[in-house]
Amino acid sequence: MATATIRDVARTAAVSVASASRALNGHPSVTPATRARVLEAADALNYVPHLGARSLSTRRSNTIGVVLPDLFGEFFSEIIRGIDYAAHRRGLQLLLSNMHGSAQETAAALRAMRGRVDGLLVMSPQLDADFLAHNLPKGLPAVVLNGRIEGARHASIAIDNQAGAHAAVAHLVAQGCKRIAHLSGPQGNADADERARGFREAVASMLGDHDPVVLAGDFSEEAGIAAGTELAGRDVDGVFSANDIMAIGCMAALSEAGRTIPGDIAMVGFDDVPIARYVTPALSTMRVHIAQLGESALERLVATIEADQPPEATAEFLMPELVVRASSARTGIITSTKGPHDRTQGRVV
Repeated sequence: MATATIRDVARTAAVSVASASRALNGHPSVTPATRARVLEAADALNYVPHLGARSLSTRRSNTIGVVLPDLFGEFFSEIIRGIDYAAHRRGLQLLLSNMHGSAQETAAALRAMRGRVDGLLVMSPQLDADFLAHNLPKGLPAVVLNGRIEGARHASIAIDNQAGAHAAVAHLVAQGCKRIAHLSGPQGNADADERARGFREAVASMLGDHDPVVLAGDFSEEAGIAAGTELAGRDVDGVFSANDIMAIGCMAALSEAGRTIPGDIAMVGFDDVPIARYVTPALSTMRVHIAQLGESALERLVATIEADQPPEATAEFLMPELVVRASSARTGIITSTKGPHDRTQGRVV
């Protein structure tokens, strides 16, 4: 059977070749109805753009697409570092794209990968199964990071955020904290919502507090500073932050207001970004092996690409690890296990 061309797609969809091209590349000038008709025609014809079919013998581009909510910040740089390490080891190239927080731009980014990559890694803490099913190119191997996609056709790797929040609260309680506040991430973000849910459940069960202090944040340092300024005048003795960057900003504002850490307020973050171990006091956190998460996702995607039969779309959950540093260690119990990437790695003993 002859390989379908874009002219075949345009003819089947009853549009011009230019309109078909714009629709396949997610151009905003194309109406939703036209885009849907073109995509349906492309799927029916098994159309693959020329760029993705340049190696007719292998049908491989040796390129992996990566679509992330952002390309800036320590968390995303660590994710990319892990993906790049695994890709380089296998001689693969990466094609990176940024969602920019817009559903329309996310759809365009996913569709732009059509025919250009052998597989796709997508981080989607704000996307659901329906959105991904509609916009991910059909037949393209994909692994979703930090997405809750029950019933989806693609494998996923996610952090057990609720369990991590429980562990963070349990540690603060063990340090003698009785009035624990939470600095949450952006509403609608799956990671942030699950960490907030885990926090509420933990303080209710461990402290009997059913109406804890929860301050809205957005994962930024500025949100942490604003929260620290407000918490300086509140009756709290512990803070669980939904990420490290907000925790660091919060600690700076609390210190500026004359509150001591951990004496007055003990602090625990989430992620264990590299800077967490170097601030003063060093930040206790729920460690996510971020680079390893990216590396594992790439390896899993490659296994899917190379499999004779598509493997079952299973969900894998990673449990964060409590790392105790000076920001919460009121008991003074820190065990250092020095390594090449962490000079102050610690655990409660």
